[in-house]
This record gives sequence, structure tokens and C-alpha cells, in this order.
Amino acid sequence: MDFLSRDDAPFTPEQWSKIDEVVVQTAKQVLTGRKLIHMYGPLGAGVQSIHIDDFGSITQGEVDFLGESDSTAVKTLGRRFTEIPMVYKDFSLAWRDIENSKQLGLPLDLSVAANAAAMCARKEDELIFLGNSALGYEGLLNVAGATRLEKQDWQQGENAFQDIARALSGLTEKGFVGKFALVVSPDLYMQMQRLQPVTGLLEIERVKQLLDGNLYQTSVLGANKAVLVCAEPQNMDLVIGQDMITGYLGPEKLNHTFRILETILLRVKRKDSIVIFE
Repeated sequence: MDFLSRDDAPFTPEQWSKIDEVVVQTAKQVLTGRKLIHMYGPLGAGVQSIHIDDFGSITQGEVDFLGESDSTAVKTLGRRFTEIPMVYKDFSLAWRDIENSKQLGLPLDLSVAANAAAMCARKEDELIFLGNSALGYEGLLNVAGATRLEKQDWQQGENAFQDIARALSGLTEKGFVGKFALVVSPDLYMQMQRLQPVTGLLEIERVKQLLDGNLYQTSVLGANKAVLVCAEPQNMDLVIGQDMITGYLGPEKLNHTFRILETILLRVKRKDSIVIFE
């Protein structure tokens, strides 16, 4: 990966390995979208675009004796090619810290790399859930054509459980099967930490049972937001060109600047596999 210019940096392979470890482990702690959406790739750093197919609403299959009934084929109703955007965050290491590590044999403090990785991972989740209107990308919370349900007050009674069960039932009636996942803002996550009358269970435990445990929270949603998806790859996936990695930008006033980067795109194939709670 010559484009990363790693050989120009004043680091040994062991130090680069440590940077990679810190970046990956920190990103895993932050990322939410990757926990529920299938990844397609990595395709390579040079892949700049990918096609996105729209299958529309798919009708039920047919049944008869001779197979002569008309059947609407499952096919692409529309295809467009979309550029895979780059998500990145830079960080700088002071030359004195690097020299101090070499001279004294001390581990290099990589806190700046960890913080940059956390910000890069957060930006990835923002792209997945909120999109980027300036660049023309939709996220799960603003996909045109998704189902929208008016949400009740989740601080009252069994409203949260009932809303989620209603949305899940709607997806099932449309023929969606497989992995259903719910992502909520932190305030809604806390509102479900309530003991339900008669059941003796927390409301969040009942919701998790509905979803086989696939309940997640992320602060990128803001407040009072939730989205339910059937997260099978035939409905949506995350296109990965270059997975998250660190490159060397070069020296600046003797200090050394690095960039954590990735190329990634949310690809929604069936918009009706998404339910947005409003």
C-alpha cells in the first residue's frame, strides 16, 4: 500500500503494528452500524464507485398446477452508480515524544491516534445513520421511501414494546425474514430501563427478546430517534473500498502528521426494509 507512505515515517514495523492495533480496537468500541449491517468488501482503495440497485416492493410468489399464472419477476427497477466517499481524521505526533520513546525504550503514547480513530468511527456512523445532504448521501434515518411510524411516549406503560412490535409485525407481513435490528438514541435506550407491571421484566429485556438481542444505541442519532431494519444483505449492506487504516502525511515543523482513513458507503437495496420512528 504505497499510497500510505508508511516507509517514510520514523517508525519500525512493530510500532506501525501497535498503531494499527490502537486504531482498530478504538474504532470497534465506537462503531454501531457495522454491528448490524453486512459488509461488502473490502474492494480495494482504488475502487471509487459502486452500483446501487432499487428492487422496489417485491410481490408474493405464485402457486398453480401448470405454472401458467403470470408472475412478476424480481428485478432491478433502477440502477445508479454512486461514488464511495472517504471518511478520515488526522492526528500529529510530536518529534520529541518519538525521540523520547527511542532513547528511553518507553512505549509511545498513542492517545492522539486513539482519539482520532474514535472521531473517524463516529463520522462513519453519522454517514450510515444520517447520511450527508451536502454530498447527496442518504442515511437510515432519512431514506426516501422508508416506512415511517408515529412513535408513542416511550416513558409511559408498554408504549415502546407496542411500537416496536407493531413495526416488526409490519416488516414480517411484507415478507422480510432474518436479522431484525433496532437502533435507538441514548435517551430512548434509558427510557426502556423500566420494570413492566405483571411481567417482572424490564421493558428493554422484552424488546431484546423480540429482536433476538439485536438492540443498539448510538449518540449520532441525537435525541428521541429510533430506526428498525431487516439487516439482511439482500436489503442493505456497507460497501467497503479501503477499510480503516493509517497513512503517513509527512513531517511538519519536525512533528509528524498521520491520517486515519477509509472509504465506505451505505447501500440500501430495499427501502421498505426500514422503519423510522418519528
